[in-house]
Amino acid sequence: MSHILIVEDETIIRSALRRLLERNQYAVSEAGSVQEAQERFSIPGFDLIISDLRLPGAPGTELIKLAEGTPVLIMTSYASLRSAVDSMKMGAVDYIAKPFDHDEMLQTVARILHDRQQAANASPASSRGASTPPNATAEGESRNSGIGIIGRCGPMQDLFGKIRKVAPTDSNVLIQGESGTGKELVARALHNLSRRAKAPMISVNCAAIPETLIESELFGHEKGAFTGASAGRAGLVEAADGGTLFLDEIGELPLEAQARLLRVLQEGEIRRVGSTQSQKVDVRLIAATHRDLKTLAKNGQFREDLYYRLHVIALKLPPLRERGTDVLEIAKAFLARQSERMGSEELHFSREAEQAVRHYAWPGNVRELENAIERAAILSESEEISAELLGIDIELDNLDDDFDEPCAPLGSSIATSNEPTEDLSLEDYFQHFVLEHQDHMTETELARKLGISRKCLWERRQRLGIPRRKSSVTG
Repeated sequence: MSHILIVEDETIIRSALRRLLERNQYAVSEAGSVQEAQERFSIPGFDLIISDLRLPGAPGTELIKLAEGTPVLIMTSYASLRSAVDSMKMGAVDYIAKPFDHDEMLQTVARILHDRQQAANASPASSRGASTPPNATAEGESRNSGIGIIGRCGPMQDLFGKIRKVAPTDSNVLIQGESGTGKELVARALHNLSRRAKAPMISVNCAAIPETLIESELFGHEKGAFTGASAGRAGLVEAADGGTLFLDEIGELPLEAQARLLRVLQEGEIRRVGSTQSQKVDVRLIAATHRDLKTLAKNGQFREDLYYRLHVIALKLPPLRERGTDVLEIAKAFLARQSERMGSEELHFSREAEQAVRHYAWPGNVRELENAIERAAILSESEEISAELLGIDIELDNLDDDFDEPCAPLGSSIATSNEPTEDLSLEDYFQHFVLEHQDHMTETELARKLGISRKCLWERRQRLGIPRRKSSVTG
């Protein structure tokens, strides 16, 4: 079990973080200052130190040298993000902004501990052929060397090929995909495989920073530029100089900030808020969004010129429901990590649970899958994870006999039905037919009449939002 030290002077935050980590099977110690931590603990003996940047007495960065190689994760408010980036230059492994999202904190902690274990096992493990645990998103996999993402399906293999081609260049990249699909993993892979890998990758969630602060945070400001600007400060674009700037949820960036970002891309220079002087920066931009930027641009909600600057290379990350057997492989990786974290015997899925994982649509994608498995592992009273523990709304009957049957398109068989079809699309017809007949036909009969497998019938129900009625005939 990994042992984590929290150094935070605000009791409420410290206690909340301790409870969060303990609920996720970490051993936790805590202190209110650097001095208290020194007096009470052997600091290098921990697996990870999480510290606030601003503490009474010495700042949290003092722990970096005291830790003697133990990773230090810095917490800071959005108003101090630039200082947090400076702390990374001093040796902090990463930073996280307060107030932090619980999932973000847990993923960051898991990634840091995984990377630490990998580094510790690098030389001996390679000779023994030892395998490493999955990272915070259960996407780590050695066979995709340098990318660190699980993906056997065709769309993911195509994506990996594009990542390897694009990474060595300095071209701007736009990563598109639904929320929870792992867009930051793709950005990190692009950075790690680039010539900038040894320089910082600065990640910014544009949706999380208040609109009034976003320009100052990204581009910096001069003293007196606005009320409260008592000193000049560099922005995160400057902090990424020589490295990579990852802007997540770029569709939420205000238009004024978009204009400044366009200047960075066109001229390779920035101008701080309140300044008349420009300065050169060397930054590779990777952006991500779950929104349709082209439509936003047409509607005047996103700069069209910026869209085309970002769209030099577009990488599409498929949703989990379109990744075939990848979902079960990712789920097993999550479960193995959760078993290790809990210090328990290796957990495994029941056959019904595997069916549920494979057939559920996972609208929240990898993030939803991770949360479901974590919950199931904690609540399970045996080594076997049942389908019920996953807490997903799915009916498993009628699925197993055509578990691997390919999903055929709605074809000519439905056209032989006596139902009217002149004014209906195939999806409209499907919905009309199912709602009309599901009370007196079994799933098998419905599927046969539509000319598809029962698995495909279920998948189309999921996609179109047509639940099975509890009172319907069973097959």
